[in-house]
Amino acid sequence: MPYLVNEKCIKCKFTDCVEVCPVDCFYEGENMLVINPDECIDCGVCEPECPIGAIISDTEDVGEKWLKLNQQYSEVWPNITLKKDAPNDAKDYEEETNKFEKYFSESPGGTDIVKNNNNEITEKRYEEKK
Repeated sequence: MPYLVNEKCIKCKFTDCVEVCPVDCFYEGENMLVINPDECIDCGVCEPECPIGAIISDTEDVGEKWLKLNQQYSEVWPNITLKKDAPNDAKDYEEETNKFEKYFSESPGGTDIVKNNNNEITEKRYEEKK
């Protein structure tokens, strides 16, 4: 039973959840995150970290819409392992509904922020997965 990201994340993209994930199963799109359900170990530590409640258990995913979306885009978007600043206008979209239909973007996130072997934080441009 993995956890999933739903449409509440769109245009908000708070990354508090990324920082606590023990298996680095978050992936970054242009305006939202997704969880790879095959990598998620169902520990639940990410769920309370999301300030807008965008992380749900797959048991709450009626019709498996979010399971399918998380699976699909976690296979093509870059992995994100460190917290980033939310978009400047994120607060403007927190209470908005139907964000998937209005704003969803298939585009990947712009950069990966990672720690190198010396534990230094680096940023690299996204490279498309082959």
